[in-house]
Amino acid sequence: MILIELAWRFALVSAIAFGGATAVMPEMHRFLVEQNHWIGDTTFAALFAISQASPGPNVLFVALFGWQVAGLAGAIVSTLAMCGPSSVFALVFEHYTGAHRDARWMVVFRRALAPVTIGLLMATGTILAQGADHSAATIALTIVTVAVGLRTKINPLWFIAAGALLGVFGYA
Repeated sequence: MILIELAWRFALVSAIAFGGATAVMPEMHRFLVEQNHWIGDTTFAALFAISQASPGPNVLFVALFGWQVAGLAGAIVSTLAMCGPSSVFALVFEHYTGAHRDARWMVVFRRALAPVTIGLLMATGTILAQGADHSAATIALTIVTVAVGLRTKINPLWFIAAGALLGVFGYA
């Protein structure tokens, strides 16, 4: 039953994953951590961090979530369910809209998706910060990183490095 539930839930979030799989992390968190209690908050954030630090596709965290819940079968089912529907949708969409790239409705559609994607990614950041920020220093660094990231063009890798230094010196 867990494999069927994983397949169904990841297929559903796949259908709304505008901006990539990371954009629907809040929904994954809701059904993996809050609703079913298959993964804890800290484990959720750690698996995401491990996947982002590893070489390979950025959707690797879906396989790690599936692995944590149901082993190898869970990893395979979760990955296929997450990548399958969105890939089919993208292919159909690209085929249909390829000839209409400059049409007014297409320009409006692309512009309308931008704030949706940004909102989903901000929600993802909030969920991850709640699972990872446990000290005043890490909370402050997260707030400063978001504020500076939204208002300037400073590369966020500088703030990731600052977070790493906080961890090395025992402040995180």
